[in-house]
Amino acid sequence: MVFAKCPQPGVVKTRLVPSLLPEEAADLYRRMLCDVMAKVTLLTEMERYLFYEEGREAREYFAERAPGMSCFPQQGKDLGERMANALRTVFSMGHHAAVVIGTDSPDLPISFINKAFGLLECGGSETVFGPSEDGGYYLVGMTRLYRELFLDVPWSSERVLRESLKRADEIGITVSLLPIWHDVDIAADLERAELLDEENGAPLTREFIKKWLKRGSGLPC
Repeated sequence: MVFAKCPQPGVVKTRLVPSLLPEEAADLYRRMLCDVMAKVTLLTEMERYLFYEEGREAREYFAERAPGMSCFPQQGKDLGERMANALRTVFSMGHHAAVVIGTDSPDLPISFINKAFGLLECGGSETVFGPSEDGGYYLVGMTRLYRELFLDVPWSSERVLRESLKRADEIGITVSLLPIWHDVDIAADLERAELLDEENGAPLTREFIKKWLKRGSGLPC
């Protein structure tokens, strides 16, 4: 399950402004989204879904650019409610395990996603989190909807994962953790060596970053 937004200037990747112009930030997000979408198409032995932030432009955009994926609008007043409702939708279709990722980690190794499913289906875990360096998580997977893990969480803070793990412990949910990974949120994130790795599976993101770095160094793009 991919959570995504329509790449509109002034709406996506706003923390990269003013290091990037709003139009550039939107272009970068579009590239990150395309890299993530290309990566999940490699997951051929599972159903793939896309949940987008509501809006007419978003419906039309993803209807054209997400072939082979069932697309649904996100529903809920905050991220936790939107993820809970999306998971409920998928589990109502009869799935026994589901994993949610976003688009902020275009270089996320596909092996992490496969490992999450392995832990859920064969490893005895009821929930899996992929911790991100900022204290949140880049992935969450479940064997059924545990709505309690999404209630009253301080979203967009460094306490997201810590509070989620505390809640899981309180209600007795078995949790496994994937390796720590990173998001692309601020300009400093664009200088990560992993994003420039030719083997990272994020070629469109890498192309943008290389041009941006050359521009900053005064070299011709």
